[in-house]
Amino acid sequence: MWLLFSVLAALCFGLRGILYHWSSQQSLNRNVLLCGTFAMGAVVSLACALVWQSEWEISALIGIQMGLFSFGANASMFKGFAVGKASLVAILTGLPSVVVVLFAYVLWGERLNLLQLFAFVVIVIGILFVRYSNDITLKNLQGAGWGVIALLLFAANDLSSKWTTLVHASLFPTLFFMFATGTICFAIWWWKDKKNAAQQTARSTWTERKTFLFGMGVGITNVMGMILIIHGFANGITGLVSAVVALNVLIVLLYTRFILKDKFSKLEQSGLAIAMVGILMMKLVAS
Repeated sequence: MWLLFSVLAALCFGLRGILYHWSSQQSLNRNVLLCGTFAMGAVVSLACALVWQSEWEISALIGIQMGLFSFGANASMFKGFAVGKASLVAILTGLPSVVVVLFAYVLWGERLNLLQLFAFVVIVIGILFVRYSNDITLKNLQGAGWGVIALLLFAANDLSSKWTTLVHASLFPTLFFMFATGTICFAIWWWKDKKNAAQQTARSTWTERKTFLFGMGVGITNVMGMILIIHGFANGITGLVSAVVALNVLIVLLYTRFILKDKFSKLEQSGLAIAMVGILMMKLVAS
């Protein structure tokens, strides 16, 4: 079941990535968008907690930590895109599973057998091939620092999600605290930027209200992905779940190929094939 949950989570996050990609081409405020995304997650999580009468235990406060990590990771990623090479930042933010495997071993003694380790390496190689860009050189590493910070924070969020399953934290209250924390952080950033902004994008058709509502729509894919990934962590090995979920980049790649009609490079084609082989290997390992 962990593999099924992980693949479904990858699909949800892939759809989220498509919406993020599309919205990045629009003249909208990204902080408003993300504030709406997290706000929808908080609303859905709270509604589910009330419907299923979840217990609000102290362990659910781990969600605050998850919200801070998620906010920091997204903020660092966007900062890296702004000041550095997008392809380099993309590579770094695609590797949280490597950090997750190491820390899961140190913290909880989770080990991978030889076949699991091989499948893990195959998937990571596939992700690297998909994200790699030939124009990256040693002299062109702007944004690498922000990319590394985003990598570590995304990994920390995955590890925190696993932690909630180990202490049996209530799912929906935990997610509520996570999304509420992220909402507050992005709202503060939004307010700060608005206060300091000297110019307004008056010509943009994306008003703050419209952007926030669109973000709430994106939030549905985000909260569904979080629910699924936590179920995956509850049933599977942390590093393997993280690696499979990281394949959401392939969903975005397929979107750019068949909808936007972008051409695949040879590296992207190779990465796609290698990642699919890794998924099949995971299926065999899980059987």
